[in-house]
Amino acid sequence: MTYWSAALLGLVQGLAEFFPISSSGHLAILQNFLRIGIPEDQLFFDVLLHLGTLAAVILAFWQDVRGVFMEALYTLHLKRRPRGIKPDGLQKRMLAFLIIATLPLGVMVFLKKYVEPLYNNTFFIGFALLVTGGLLFWADRAGHGNKDLRSATGMDALIVGVAQAIAVVPGLSRSGTTITAGLLCGFDRSFAVRFSFLLSIPAVLGANILSFVDAVTAGIDWSYLPMYLVGVAVAFVSGYLAIYLLRMLMQRSRFGGFAYYCWGAGLVTLILSLVA
Repeated sequence: MTYWSAALLGLVQGLAEFFPISSSGHLAILQNFLRIGIPEDQLFFDVLLHLGTLAAVILAFWQDVRGVFMEALYTLHLKRRPRGIKPDGLQKRMLAFLIIATLPLGVMVFLKKYVEPLYNNTFFIGFALLVTGGLLFWADRAGHGNKDLRSATGMDALIVGVAQAIAVVPGLSRSGTTITAGLLCGFDRSFAVRFSFLLSIPAVLGANILSFVDAVTAGIDWSYLPMYLVGVAVAFVSGYLAIYLLRMLMQRSRFGGFAYYCWGAGLVTLILSLVA
């Protein structure tokens, strides 16, 4: 690994994690076809890259994150609610929705050994990118709802959570799949993006804890640490910019253009898989 390859992987992680084009799929394509940045403890580097994008989400949605976190502390009686401060019904509702939507990921823990080999199957990744493009194209034309946090239901949250669980396979975009599910449930565009990104926090944090344990067990080469930090910094900055741009795009226009990108990337990946 070099500083340039670490920066490139960080850039891909930051942009593809939040643009609906599958960060896991793009990282796997770079690593399998171009053999870019594959140290012996690649798992640890992947954990750090995801922590970089996780920090970007927390910063971009700080008010939401802080509100939900504090409401969770009050609800669990881990912190006393200040006098004169009434329970925030909307924050409680968001907390409940996030818990409901995160539950389906528990099933995927038991399927981890079946999912991990797919990261080396570029033909599958190419096909999954085509599916991602189809979902985005469909949702862009079917999703014209007006549900927000007040009018969404627990079943809506569960459907988005199931979509997130399915999207753990490489090539299926987590953000694209959850935003699509939200739009098809009738969410307005702004709430679909907001809920998708907030939902990524417990998902990425939980996955990183499991991956970190595996990485420590496998061993960590600390000589790569300076390069890791470059990758994390690039992932954080590019991830924050990607969130800003996607929120702007969702307010001003459709994101169907990402569908055409996923179709193109999927077709190229399929062709390279057949001829390589």
